[in-house]
Amino acid sequence: MSDQLPADVTALLSEAMKKTGVLWVDVEGDRPWPVWHVWDDGAAYVVSGPGEQPLPWLPKEVRLVVKSKDTGGRLLTVPAHTYVLAPESDTWVRAADLLKASRLNAVDDCFTRWANQCTITAFLPFGVPLERPGSYESGSGRGQPPRTAATTTSWRPWHWRGRAGRAAAKAHRQATRDAKQAAQTQATERAQGQKQQEADRRAAQKAADKAARRRRR
Repeated sequence: MSDQLPADVTALLSEAMKKTGVLWVDVEGDRPWPVWHVWDDGAAYVVSGPGEQPLPWLPKEVRLVVKSKDTGGRLLTVPAHTYVLAPESDTWVRAADLLKASRLNAVDDCFTRWANQCTITAFLPFGVPLERPGSYESGSGRGQPPRTAATTTSWRPWHWRGRAGRAAAKAHRQATRDAKQAAQTQATERAQGQKQQEADRRAAQKAADKAARRRRR
């Protein structure tokens, strides 16, 4: 397999890498790892370690998944060589300068911390893309979520009035609303009944007055 990327893919990869600040490092036997990076002269540089983004041990070759900034979908998947840069080397200094310029809230001593505690890795894409526009794998690409120590099986978060209290309060509010609605319905029915009784009384009085006038004639 040639290490030279096709010209059209090189242009597309370069444009995509410059537009997106995040790529996915797909390590065989592990999950894909999202990382922020800087792109410079055909290489993606990533800093990882204490105080930075996590990355597992990386083999000599990985897959880089580049997503479209417009749609969020997969755009390119390319194989890449991995190189750990030696601290204070010319390439390391160049990459560190670019990373510091792009890192949010970078501090003045980041060079010293990166050299002593962190790792700067260069990813160099090569060969034929595994996925590209018009040629994608049929699978969804969905992966299992990473394992975590977080759990609620032995302890549940605290709730105001407790979970049972919340249910009881909800039931009480519903009962109050139902009672209020029933009272309003009864009041409406009483008002309508009184109105009808008054109408009947007036009709009866009118009929009685009419009958009395006829008798007097």
